[in-house]
Amino acid sequence: MSPRTPLVVIPQINIDSMKVIDLDPKAIEEAKASAKLCKSSRPDSSLGASQLASCKSQGYRSRSGDKSHKVGKKRVTVGGKRIKGKKYGGPLPDWS
Repeated sequence: MSPRTPLVVIPQINIDSMKVIDLDPKAIEEAKASAKLCKSSRPDSSLGASQLASCKSQGYRSRSGDKSHKVGKKRVTVGGKRIKGKKYGGPLPDWS
């Protein structure tokens, strides 16, 4: 007969019951990109998607694409322009 190996208990995290207090505070702070980062010479491709979207919404980086929005009473194509989102005092609507 061979000796039995003892059972090993592996701790597991129950992600179904996680609360906001369980999140890392640094992750929450990353939601809004700093003005220093947005105004830096780093290319858009080196920023994370959330940081880039935040920079565009704050009006620090130009928007891309052929999307058009109503700004005032006129419809404007926003590609290539630095237009703020409504959250930061600009005319573009928040679709989230």
